[in-house]
Amino acid sequence: MINIAITDDHPLLLEGLKNILIQEDFFDVVGCFPDAQSMHKALASTPVDVLLLDINLPDANSIELISPLKEKYPTLSILVISVHNEYAVINSVMQEGAQGYIQKNASVTEIIAGIHEVIKGNRYLCAQTRTIFERKNQGGLSSVPKLTRREKEVLQEAASGLTTPQIAEKLFISPHTVESHRKNLIEKFGSKNLSSAIKLATEYGIIQPSS
Repeated sequence: MINIAITDDHPLLLEGLKNILIQEDFFDVVGCFPDAQSMHKALASTPVDVLLLDINLPDANSIELISPLKEKYPTLSILVISVHNEYAVINSVMQEGAQGYIQKNASVTEIIAGIHEVIKGNRYLCAQTRTIFERKNQGGLSSVPKLTRREKEVLQEAASGLTTPQIAEKLFISPHTVESHRKNLIEKFGSKNLSSAIKLATEYGIIQPSS
C-alpha cells in the first residue's frame, strides 16, 4: 500500500484528489492538509510515501520546504502539483529535490502515473512540463546540473559580487573550500569561468539574479 498525503490550500482540489486516489488499488490517502503547519505536524507522526505538494501555501513557500523535508524524511517522495508553468519555477522545484512536477490541468492518468513513477525512485514530469523543459533546454532535465546546497550558496554569493575570502567568512568555511566549489561549479556547468556558470544558473532558476 502506498501512503499518500496531499497539501493544498484549495478545499475542492483536496477533496477531488482524495476521491480520485482512493479509488486506486494500493493507494491510501492518509492525510489532506491546507497549510504547511498542519502538514509538518502530521508528517512527524504519520508514515507517508508520497507527498503531493502545491507550491502556493498560505503560510510557506513550498519550494523552500522541499529540501528540508527530504533531509528529515529521506524516503519521502515529493510530487509537486501546481498551476505554475514557468521554466525557472519548475527547475527550482526539481533542483530542491522534488521527484516530479505535474500541472494542475494534467489528466488523472498523469497524476496516477506520476505517483507510481516517483515511488519507484524515478523522476516524473507531466507532458506539458516536459515540453517546457525541451523547449528551454533542448535535452530535458538531464542537462541541468545537480548542485549541492553548499554549491548553490557559494554560487549565489559569488553572483552577489563577493570575493572568495568574503564568501568564506560569510559561510564559515575556508577560502580553499570556496575555491574547490568554484572549480566544481565551472566543471558542472561546462563553462569557461564562474561568470558563465552564474549566468547559466540564473537562467535555469537555480539562483536568484543579483540585485
